[in-house]
Amino acid sequence: MIDPVSSKTLNDMMDYYRARANEYDQWFYRRGRYDRGSEGNARWFAEADEVFAALDALEIEGDVLELAAGTGIWTERLVRTARSITVVDASPEMMAINRARVASERVSYVQADLFTWQPTHTYDAVCFCFWISHVPTERLDAFLNTVATALRPGGKIFFVDGRREPTGTAVDHQLPEADTQLMTRKLNDGREFEIVKNFYEPNTLAARFVAAGLDVTVRETQSYFIYGYGARFYG
Repeated sequence: MIDPVSSKTLNDMMDYYRARANEYDQWFYRRGRYDRGSEGNARWFAEADEVFAALDALEIEGDVLELAAGTGIWTERLVRTARSITVVDASPEMMAINRARVASERVSYVQADLFTWQPTHTYDAVCFCFWISHVPTERLDAFLNTVATALRPGGKIFFVDGRREPTGTAVDHQLPEADTQLMTRKLNDGREFEIVKNFYEPNTLAARFVAAGLDVTVRETQSYFIYGYGARFYG
């Protein structure tokens, strides 16, 4: 049985993402320690485009809730069609970058711990990108129930995260073993943090979504990403 995650580790993970804010985009755009050469980078961006296309095909409109929105890579795509976006993130540093990047009056920002935050009303869509892998297994059902609570019946859902692929992270990172939820991450200055990192299987996630009242199709790209799209069940 995998050990549950301590509150100290969850707090350390929040500290890590606050400290990482200014270098976060290096990971997604394959720069510095995340550069895997022209062939590896090209494969990454091709698969990212596959995920972007899946998000675009969902045609998300109305009032959108984006959880753990980070620096705004996905917010700037959602804002093209959304009437409004409520961003919830624990890092004020991440949200400052997001705000400057997206620069839209239709986006509002809420600083909150996603493990304790609860929605106050329902939305037409909920998105969370590269977050679910940081949810401890023992908290996954509670998180998905929060997502369901935030969605109106028929409201849309989209998520994306990483697969267990060594080249998906920095050259000086080592992926966790299958029997642990914890991973050591480094910043460019060498500081180390312990974070939660789970690699959920598609069938497992799909079943957990259904249990929370969410009808979600879960897909994988060839190497790097797992993503899903669907809606809250009616009734």
